[in-house]
Amino acid sequence: MTTPRDAFLQRVREAVRAGNRLTEAPAAPVRQSVGYQGGGPDLAATFEERLAAVGGRTYRVADLAAAVDQVSELARAVSARRVLLGHGPLLDLLPLADRLVELNLEVVHASQVGSDTARDVFFAADIGISGVDYLVAETGSMVLRARRDNPRSLSLLPPVFVAVAGRSQVLPDLFDLFTVIGPGPELASGLTLITGPSKTGDIELRLVTGVHGPGDIHVVVVESA
Repeated sequence: MTTPRDAFLQRVREAVRAGNRLTEAPAAPVRQSVGYQGGGPDLAATFEERLAAVGGRTYRVADLAAAVDQVSELARAVSARRVLLGHGPLLDLLPLADRLVELNLEVVHASQVGSDTARDVFFAADIGISGVDYLVAETGSMVLRARRDNPRSLSLLPPVFVAVAGRSQVLPDLFDLFTVIGPGPELASGLTLITGPSKTGDIELRLVTGVHGPGDIHVVVVESA
């Protein structure tokens, strides 16, 4: 007679044999040594490759107008109804809110949400759109400082997260990030590094995407910025 414990252990053994990597994404690159790796001759291309390896997507566009078109298309493609919009030096240059309203989407600016209603508003969003402080080519990571107008919840709670960055914001290596920000006022109270969609593998050793955060990650890189 098979007990519930035996059945559970059998599922664990099957999961171990099957492996737990994403089948649709290429394997992550093998690091040859510990230490500085760099980002290769084309930082944007390396970032795109490394983000794809962990299940995210990069869209390299020529200019700000193309960035508005691409973000709008992403919102349409996921059938979003409510958009949570953050801020950033580059993102603020885009007439993105007006375009999204034209598409009959409800746009909520994160900086205008009061603390008493933030939880319900953030959880109700279908897509979060934010600027970033830096991108790291070596690991395919986004770097976001916690600020009132760009809270961490913006990249954590909506099921789809879209980041907008300029090519000039791409750093070669994680070591370069801490060289740039260093100690002092540039180091915010919270620093978030996002590398691909949310994943967990602690349930029966099966890799599951989108459990503790967004299941879809998109990064729009503006080549001219």
